[in-house]
Amino acid sequence: MEWFEQARAAEQLRDWDAAIALVSARAECYSTDHYMHDNHLWHMDLLARAERFSELTELALTDVHARRRLNRSLRERGMEAALRSRAKDGDRDALYVLARLLCETHRVQEAPHRAVQDFGPEDQYAHQIVARFRSPPSGAQ
Repeated sequence: MEWFEQARAAEQLRDWDAAIALVSARAECYSTDHYMHDNHLWHMDLLARAERFSELTELALTDVHARRRLNRSLRERGMEAALRSRAKDGDRDALYVLARLLCETHRVQEAPHRAVQDFGPEDQYAHQIVARFRSPPSGAQ
């Protein structure tokens, strides 16, 4: 059986150690070989699904894909405090994910605005996220 099929089988069985070992051995961030890059993204996804947040956090220091996957996983799990901490430490993606989470959980009136003011007062994109949720949909009265 080829490594790819072995990795898929391990993933389906939730044998995270095996799947991660197989995929990470053939993964490289920003590789000119698109298969290696795709494997890198798959590796980040496996780490998130295995809830290996400490590994993702370490990789996130230098890897944008790890950072984005970590923040998305925190959002999926409703881990607002962890996102808030990452945003406070300067992670812009965490700020954007936090703002969306707060807006989507119907706390659009104050919480997202306060988070943006606290962690990214000059960040126009973060302000746009909040403004989009505050604005009524087109055609609404």
